[in-house]
Amino acid sequence: MVQLFLDGGGFMWPILAILIIGCALVVERLYHLIKGLSSNLNTANEISDYIKSNNIKEAQNHCANSVGPVSNLCYVAVESAPEGPEATEKSLDQAGTIEMASLEKNMSWISLCIAIAPMIGFLGTVWGMIEAFNDIKAANDISPKIVAGGISVALLTTAFGLIAAVILQILQNAVLYIIDNQIVTMQKSSSALIQAVKKSFSK
Repeated sequence: MVQLFLDGGGFMWPILAILIIGCALVVERLYHLIKGLSSNLNTANEISDYIKSNNIKEAQNHCANSVGPVSNLCYVAVESAPEGPEATEKSLDQAGTIEMASLEKNMSWISLCIAIAPMIGFLGTVWGMIEAFNDIKAANDISPKIVAGGISVALLTTAFGLIAAVILQILQNAVLYIIDNQIVTMQKSSSALIQAVKKSFSK
């Protein structure tokens, strides 16, 4: 494998760099998302119970001891609950938009890595084909050895670029799956919190 990488020429290195950068971005997203999973729908239900019993101080303490998008929504709901359900719903909508943007941070850069890796691979192949034809011209001989050797080296960059893109695509889909689940949890949590505020602070 190492020899094939070296045989691919100079274009293999930028593809490797893109793969490393993409994987680093995925790891950063996974760390952020998994860390945020500590607060979930159960957290929102517990905060809802505190709101229903008008125990705002305990709800604030509970929110302060947890992290994640759901916990942040709970804190917003607790802070705006005394202002009524309409104010709470508006605050949750705004907070939800911010939390969704936070969840999707750097995803566009991962998509960019997925798109660029095979493109650089194709560019390396084109460049390799040009060099192969130059070798044929210099040798003044279209022998199978010269043609096959040049083409095989040229195609290595395309293969490596596609491999890098496939790896990053699989990792990106895993991240998107977690994000989608988090968004659904946030929506359910917001609904539970709004219902609790309506029961306790409806004017």
